[in-house]
Amino acid sequence: MRDRNAPLNAAGISALAWDKMDGLIPVVVQDCATQQVLMLGYMNREALEATVASGFVTFFSRSKGRLWQKGETSGNRLAVKGVFADCDEDALLVKAEPEGPTCHLGTASCFTEEGADGVGFLATLARIVHQRAEAGDETSYTVRLLADGRAKIAQKVGEEGVEVALAAVTRDNAGCIEEAADLLYHLTVLMEARGFGWDDVAAKLKERHRG
Repeated sequence: MRDRNAPLNAAGISALAWDKMDGLIPVVVQDCATQQVLMLGYMNREALEATVASGFVTFFSRSKGRLWQKGETSGNRLAVKGVFADCDEDALLVKAEPEGPTCHLGTASCFTEEGADGVGFLATLARIVHQRAEAGDETSYTVRLLADGRAKIAQKVGEEGVEVALAAVTRDNAGCIEEAADLLYHLTVLMEARGFGWDDVAAKLKERHRG
């Protein structure tokens, strides 16, 4: 039996149910970091092979009747991190890192104008922190904090941790939420300074609680 946790390989491509929809398979594209669903498209076998070979999502355009690499005009490509088939082998999930807005209307997702919800926003926050670090705008608090170095950032994390603890016994839920948000932001800056991210933390938690 195929391991559904493993990305699709050449043998898996051949085993897909290509005959169900006249050689086409629906493909859901998901942001590998935020887990937000970005778009839906279709691939024939040639498009899937091009996706795997190039490392960028390539669809079969039903309107144009040809292969179409997402972002070939706009530059907003989708870098492939993994391709997975569903249990019936007649639909695909592509986990990708977007290089800009996915929707032609300028939004991250074709399904909503909002960004990632819930804990998925932490990955969005990490991207914002990274982008500001690269931009180097000295008016940005994030940039100034990173310039102060790890010791200063660690100090801020410690201070915010104490604030969360104090809020837990002296403030209402709204106050606790405010302090927790401050702590998570400063933790995100610390992770940027150290070179790891929320996905690494989540992987460690998953490892600890597996089974």
